[in-house]
Amino acid sequence: MQNEEKDLRDRTKHFALRIVEMFSVIPKTTEAQVIGKQLLRSGTSVGANYCEAYRGRSKAEFIAKCGDSLREL
Repeated sequence: MQNEEKDLRDRTKHFALRIVEMFSVIPKTTEAQVIGKQLLRSGTSVGANYCEAYRGRSKAEFIAKCGDSLREL
C-alpha cells in the first residue's frame, strides 16, 4: 500500500508542476490570465487536498476529502 500512496502523491505533484508550466506559456491577455489564474489555483490545490485527506482521522474522512479534490478538478 505504501507504494500506491507515494505514487498518488508523486502524480499530484507532477500534475501541479505541469499546471504551473502551462500557466507560464498562456497569452498575457486579460481574458487568458483570468482563466489561467483560476486553473492555476484549482490545479495546484489537488495535491494539497490529497495530503490533507491522507492525514484524515478515518477512512470516511479520507473519502470525503478526496471528493473535495475531485470537485476542485
